[in-house]
Amino acid sequence: MALKHKCLAEFLGTFWLTFGGCGSAVLAAGVADVGIGWLGVSLAFGLTVLTMAYAIGHISGCHLNPAVSVGLLLGKRFSAAELVPYIVAQVLGAIAAAGCLYVIASGAEGFSLQDGFAANGYGEHSPGKYSLVAGLVGEVVLTFFFLMIIMGATDKRAPAGFAPLAIGLGLTLIHLIGIPITNLSVNPARSTGPAIFVGGWALAQLWLFWVAPIVGAALAGFVYNNLFETQEKGS
Repeated sequence: MALKHKCLAEFLGTFWLTFGGCGSAVLAAGVADVGIGWLGVSLAFGLTVLTMAYAIGHISGCHLNPAVSVGLLLGKRFSAAELVPYIVAQVLGAIAAAGCLYVIASGAEGFSLQDGFAANGYGEHSPGKYSLVAGLVGEVVLTFFFLMIIMGATDKRAPAGFAPLAIGLGLTLIHLIGIPITNLSVNPARSTGPAIFVGGWALAQLWLFWVAPIVGAALAGFVYNNLFETQEKGS
């Protein structure tokens, strides 16, 4: 598959993840009496990855996330030559999704970006008012385990055809844990899209949602490759 086709798939997939996940938070989570709440938002993020994994996994690998691409690179599952094009496509897809979501959300009376627009944050901008350190540790640990799930589920020794289910449900679980802490990122592209529209504090805190997920993913890629895949090859 040509790189341009892979990047287009990553653009569309990351658009869907950001639009579906953040859209559920902005449009549906807080609706009186019938809102889906944090549980629904968590499920929405998981479903976006599950559906896209089946739709484009055979085209681009369905990374949808710069941290995932970095983790797979460190895990020796991905080519370094494709890393930057993938990340550019992912970030552009997330920004486009946030723009589309803004057009829709701003059509409702009373809409305000001051409500957060599903941006990630810590301190006073954390849903549970968690500190910078709590947000940093949470994002590193949760991204680490997300990559471990991805690496394990897509291992050639794993049952074939079930990886999207494991990955989608894994992301759902991660959101159930992490939304109160930072509104959960584990994905620098997903964080960048809403932050651009919110501006101010969201852009000032965006660094954390690039650094922490990439660190967690890189650690997982290294650990899985060196402790599990290498051990198997040597046995």
